[in-house]
Amino acid sequence: MLARLKKAFWIFGAAAFLLILFLPGFAKLRGLKDKNIDLEYKIKRLNIENALLQQELKRIESDPVYQERIARDKMGVVRKGEIPIKIIPENKKR
Repeated sequence: MLARLKKAFWIFGAAAFLLILFLPGFAKLRGLKDKNIDLEYKIKRLNIENALLQQELKRIESDPVYQERIARDKMGVVRKGEIPIKIIPENKKR
């Protein structure tokens, strides 16, 4: 009976030692795997954004109507002979 108790104690001690030894490494490994999953998601999202930007760049380079729209909307460019009119909203509360 005493021999079985000693054997169980040694097995429990060895298991506790191994747990103490490997648990921090396992927790760090789990954290790194989670971070890797997050980074893979971010890479996929950035690849999609990059593809959309590439499509817009091709459209800007090849579509003169789109070029004109961007020039008018973002840069305020007008055609020769056009008169730009700036509309200022009236304040309702004076």
